[in-house]
Amino acid sequence: MSTQTLLTPETHATDGERGKDRVRTPRVRMERVNWPATVLLLLCAVTVLLPLYVTLSMAFKTGAQAVDGNAFSLPAPFSVDGFVQAWNLTSFPVGAGVSLLVTAGTVLLTIVLSAFTSYAIVRNWDRKVFRYSFYYLLAAMFIPFPVVALPQIQLTGLLHLDNPLGVILLASMFQLSFSVLLFTAFLRSIPLELEESARIDGASTWVTFWRIIFPLLAPMSATVGIFAFLYAWNDFMMPSLIISDPALQTLPVRQNLFQTQFSNNYNVSFASYLMAMAPAIVAYLFTQRWVMAGVTQGAVKG
Repeated sequence: MSTQTLLTPETHATDGERGKDRVRTPRVRMERVNWPATVLLLLCAVTVLLPLYVTLSMAFKTGAQAVDGNAFSLPAPFSVDGFVQAWNLTSFPVGAGVSLLVTAGTVLLTIVLSAFTSYAIVRNWDRKVFRYSFYYLLAAMFIPFPVVALPQIQLTGLLHLDNPLGVILLASMFQLSFSVLLFTAFLRSIPLELEESARIDGASTWVTFWRIIFPLLAPMSATVGIFAFLYAWNDFMMPSLIISDPALQTLPVRQNLFQTQFSNNYNVSFASYLMAMAPAIVAYLFTQRWVMAGVTQGAVKG
C-alpha cells in the first residue's frame, strides 16, 4: 500500500498565504536622486523665474515705486498706469495686429511648405536630387540671417517687399530647414501601406497627401507651428531691417523705437515688455504637450 502524505487545512492555508505574499510583495528598487542634475535644473529655473517675477512686480508698480531701488519688493499699491502709458506710446493695437499678421502668415506658410517638401524628399529618397536637396536645406541651418541681411534688404526693396509680406516670406524660408528636419523624421515612421491602399482605390498623390498623410502630421505640425510662432513673434532684427514704414512695424521694433520716451519710467518699460511677451508665453503653455509629443514621436520609428 502506498503511503500518501496528507496536508492539513492549516498547511494549505500557510502555503497559500506564502504564495500570496510572494505575489503581493514585489521587490522595489529605490532609485537614487541625482542631486547634481536636480541642483542644476533648480538653478536654471531660478534664472527664468526670477526675471519673470521682477518683470511682473515692476510692471504693476507706480512710477515712484519703480525707481526706489528695490526691484524685488511687491507693488503697494498695484497700479496699471504703466500698461496704459505703454499701450498709448507704442500704439499697441496696431503693433499687435502687425505682429499677429506676420506670425500667423509665417506659421501657416512654414507648416505647408515644410510638409510638402518633406513628403517629396522622404518618398523620393532614392533619387539623388531629392537627397541632395535635403542636405542643402540642412546646410542652410548654419547660415544666420545677419550674414545675408544686406542682400536680402536690397532684394526685398527691388521687389517692393519691404513690408510685413516680405518678412513673412523671409521668416518662412529661414524656418524651412529646421521644420523639414522635423517633418522628415516623423514621415519615416508612417507606413507606406497607407498610401498604397489609397492608390489602389484610385487616389492621386495630391488627394493622398491631404486626406491621409497631412492629418497624421498633426503632432509634428503643432511642434513646427509653435517654433515658428515663437520665432516670428519675438524676432526683432528682420522686421527692423526689412520693413521701411515705421507705422507697419511689429511690437519688438516699436518697443525699441519708443524706448527713449520712457527710458526712465521702468514701470512703463516692463509693462510694455510684459504685454509683448505674454502671447508667446500663453501660446507655449497651451501647446507644450503637443510640442513634446511631436518631438518624441518623430524620434522613434514605429
